[in-house]
Amino acid sequence: MTFADLGLSPDLLKAVDEAGYTEPTDIQREAIPPVLMMKDIIGIAQTGTGKTASFVLPMIDIMASGRRRALMPRSLILAPTRELAAQVAENFEKYGKNHDLKLALLIGGVQMGDQVKALNEGVDVLIATPGRLMDLFERGKILLNGCELLVIDEADRMLDMGFIPDIEFICDKLPEQRQTMLFSATMPPPIEKLAKKFLNNPKRIEVSRAATTNKDITAFKVPVTSRQKRETLRWLLNNDLVETAIIFANRKTTVRELNKSLQSHGFASSEIHGDMDQSSRLKELDRFKSGDVNILVASDVAARGLDIKGVSHVFNFDTPWHPDDYVHRIGRTGRAGAKGRAFTFVAPEDAEAIDNVEKLTGSKIDVFGKKDVRVALKDSSANNGADADDGNDDGPAPEKPKGRKQAPSKAKPAKAKRDAKPKPDRAPKGQGKASADSMPADADDWNGPVPGFLDVSAT
Repeated sequence: MTFADLGLSPDLLKAVDEAGYTEPTDIQREAIPPVLMMKDIIGIAQTGTGKTASFVLPMIDIMASGRRRALMPRSLILAPTRELAAQVAENFEKYGKNHDLKLALLIGGVQMGDQVKALNEGVDVLIATPGRLMDLFERGKILLNGCELLVIDEADRMLDMGFIPDIEFICDKLPEQRQTMLFSATMPPPIEKLAKKFLNNPKRIEVSRAATTNKDITAFKVPVTSRQKRETLRWLLNNDLVETAIIFANRKTTVRELNKSLQSHGFASSEIHGDMDQSSRLKELDRFKSGDVNILVASDVAARGLDIKGVSHVFNFDTPWHPDDYVHRIGRTGRAGAKGRAFTFVAPEDAEAIDNVEKLTGSKIDVFGKKDVRVALKDSSANNGADADDGNDDGPAPEKPKGRKQAPSKAKPAKAKRDAKPKPDRAPKGQGKASADSMPADADDWNGPVPGFLDVSAT
């Protein structure tokens, strides 16, 4: 099936084709036709499967006819975070370039003046976070009684962030005769209750079991002590062929401290968290997307909905407190059919949290071991005398995979540049060397010293 089979207009199909897409994903194939038929929708799908386009594309065609009026948006999309709202806006601009649609973005952290001006001129599509929308509504700057279509995106995140009372208030101000769509990767009972209250005979589309993880993501848990986390992270960043990575931490202070630590060790890293103003957050995201930095340290503000192509790895520096967040965090990799790897650091105090994650997903997460290491070993011919005596003379080292991106050095000028090749003959400082009989004999397997953290028993 192609997008042309879904009933979209020629102008929209042209924009989709120019964006490089030919075949719809499962959620797009199932959702677009009923949305075009003006049905209410409950869409449940794994993160990274194209939920945003499944409502953006048909909305563009639906909104193509009609007239704009001042202060009265014709459609409303609610998103939990500023970043996700901005990303939905980018989708509209990309796919709606052949349509005369006026878009407004209402998010916190930016000046309200331009947003009010856009509303006064009339908008077809209003994309907003609940907090800023409520603020403008209470100031009398917006009227919701002309809204023909409502989308609640990442509904379970709205629940986590305490937005459900705001959403109920907003829905009560909308006209009863409207089309409503609710999309989420997970569907806890409070969201089901919300759907029953505000949706009229909705079509339920579930293209994968709620809270399942993407089959293209290879996930591991790494048993460590809290003190080992930073050193273990650096070892994996050097040795697992990391191209681009997002590292999630539970606390904003941890995000800041970890980013400084990585930069001091020469990694090209940046940070994003809720204490930063909107312009700074967008700037750091743009740096990550453009490749100026290849490691982004983030709080859960970046866990939902952000679609950044080419993220090869996700690291949970902290096991997430809420099991749903695990699904969303690791969903930043393995997107659109690409392969990804995800590592969750599990300290002894995280035993209950990781158990809750495994109960939610319905599957055990493999413990990371020496057979899973993907390290580019140095050519044996380049070994010096000390390296030649390391017991690895039973065959040539595997060829270094091509295309691995090295992080530019962010160290102080006085420091030397990081070696372009990882050094597998060094285990992380402070961790014991593995005994010779712990190394695999297979030449295709890891044939360097095993880092000490692999010897920590699983919790």
